[in-house]
Amino acid sequence: MEREVVKRLEYLREQIRLHAYRYYVLDDPVIADGEYDSLFRELLSLEEAYPDLVTADSPSQRVGGQALEAFAPVEHLSPMLGLDNIFSRSEFVEFVEKVYRYLKSDEPIHLIVEPKLDGLAVELVYRHGIFVLGSTRGDGVTGEDITAQLKTVPAIPLRLFTTADTIYPEELIVRGEVFLTKQGFAALNRQREKMGEPLFANPRNAAAGSLRQLDPKITAQRPLSFYVYGIGHTVLPAVPDQETLFIRLRELGFPVNGLIRVCTDTEEVERHYQYLLTVRNDLDYEIDGMVVKVGRLDLQQRLGATARAPRWAVAWKFPATQVTTVVDAVDFQVGRTGAITPVAHLRPVELNGVIVQRATLHNRDEIARKGLLIHDTVLVQRAGDVIPEIVKVIPEMRTGQERPIRFPQNCPECGQPLVQPEGEAVVRCVNRYCPAQQLQKLIHFVGKNGLDVEGLGKKNVEQLVQSGRVQTFADFFTLDKKALSGLNGWGEKSAENVLTAIEKKKNVELAQLIRALGIRYVGEVTAGILASHFSDIDHLMAAGKEQLLQIEGIGEQTGTSVYEYFEDPDNRATVRQLFSAGLTVQSVQRDHASLNGRVFLFTGTLSTLSREEAKQMVKAQGGQVATSISRRVTDVVVGNKAGSKQKKAAELGLALVNEAEFLQLVHREAK
Repeated sequence: MEREVVKRLEYLREQIRLHAYRYYVLDDPVIADGEYDSLFRELLSLEEAYPDLVTADSPSQRVGGQALEAFAPVEHLSPMLGLDNIFSRSEFVEFVEKVYRYLKSDEPIHLIVEPKLDGLAVELVYRHGIFVLGSTRGDGVTGEDITAQLKTVPAIPLRLFTTADTIYPEELIVRGEVFLTKQGFAALNRQREKMGEPLFANPRNAAAGSLRQLDPKITAQRPLSFYVYGIGHTVLPAVPDQETLFIRLRELGFPVNGLIRVCTDTEEVERHYQYLLTVRNDLDYEIDGMVVKVGRLDLQQRLGATARAPRWAVAWKFPATQVTTVVDAVDFQVGRTGAITPVAHLRPVELNGVIVQRATLHNRDEIARKGLLIHDTVLVQRAGDVIPEIVKVIPEMRTGQERPIRFPQNCPECGQPLVQPEGEAVVRCVNRYCPAQQLQKLIHFVGKNGLDVEGLGKKNVEQLVQSGRVQTFADFFTLDKKALSGLNGWGEKSAENVLTAIEKKKNVELAQLIRALGIRYVGEVTAGILASHFSDIDHLMAAGKEQLLQIEGIGEQTGTSVYEYFEDPDNRATVRQLFSAGLTVQSVQRDHASLNGRVFLFTGTLSTLSREEAKQMVKAQGGQVATSISRRVTDVVVGNKAGSKQKKAAELGLALVNEAEFLQLVHREAK
């Protein structure tokens, strides 16, 4: 038994060393963070069960990777330790209980929590208030001298702020995280793609790669940011706890994360964890968990540290956002505009608490750029609730069984030849009668981005089409209880509910009808622009191309698409069929159209009305609603827990309106 344990320990240590080297030194990981954490947790568990088998060179006995030879070594005056990871509430409770047991005290302990940024830990040394030395964590004892590179990061002060009340020691050592914003990361990868350079897998590796540039001028071109999280071998007078420490560091000129909270009990910590988990996708930077620290510095001193981590802090990690898996197959889906989208079928793997089995590959160029083969091992990520995507291929894991992905020459649904229009990356089926396109158009028409008919999701629409009950948009409005209740899985009650939902949609706004038709390039905002300009659908259908192009906000591409759509006799007939089936369009009220020319964007949660109600208020008064930040937006309505859109809006100088001001505005304008 012990021989098997020894072999397993040797394997784990070798794998951890290998992946730590790729992660910390090469900035080119081949496994996801969650899988690395799993290996490390297994190692710690085995070493705890068999303490006699712990070796001095085990990864559990030190931190991170090793210093690059290209940079001068820097000895840290006190070790830059890593953090032990926890992944559940029970593990968090166990951490707190261990703290109390170690201190042998029942006195309430305040905890301070901070977002765990996905960046690169650095140490900054200030002498007489001047930044003189900056280094990476390295192996925790010896780091790399990247002073010149760190001086290019705008958020890092080169000289500390001083006031009459400010006192700082002769030497101040601070520690923090250098990171890339999501926008900065995306822009950097776009630039690397244009240059034909390999893309970074995630913002952490992009930040590390940026700081390890030998030429600081290259680092200066990277949009790096910084947050401070603590101090090193320094004692600041009259600083009893972490909260005061952050206040002092902010006074000295260091940026401090605004989501740091002091918690008086474990329930408050758990609530903040759930809050961060909720808002993480709205933040302009990546976080992969939350750091929990004992607040009082004297208690931190008493608790001390193990060989690799402090006993007074722990990292409560979020569920994994990236995992590795295998591409088993690739098929090709036909969208409502004829676009052919390759979709990878993945070996099932859990990601963010969801079993992932598919990932979008976007287009043929994307497959070629990534060099993807069937049976490749890949790194997959999922942001928010969107379909996962393949970040990178891991060629080191190839076995020789991989084979090329063959893009079809003909539509996989109707068999017609595919074309790739000039200037487009997307290959298309141009057969307007392609059954797959017709199905997707029907799904869109009653879906969330169309009429939004409750109870008519994708699967239900597919069932209606397969049964022959629905072939056109108008067919939805001629359904009856007998036709629906006879379908597999449908009863009288479900049929009644759907018919009631359809009846409610027989009278719609002009903008909603335009959007539901599925005209290429016409989304919510463009549909609103067209509805504001034309009094009814007949005037829109009769509009010439030049007339459309004269409308502010309608470009050449969109104007041409709208004109060509309504020039098609079949599309005009489709609209007429809708009216014959009982659809009516609400007349556009222009009496109080005082918001004409104004474009509203909503971010955060409104407390007195729903997002949809607020949008309707704007549209009823001639205004438009946007879904993303741009210079077209005139008013940004900010609710509770507003995300990164608020920050971007402020950077663009857009008007920020709170809920009370918005209500006052729409009520005043409506008078």
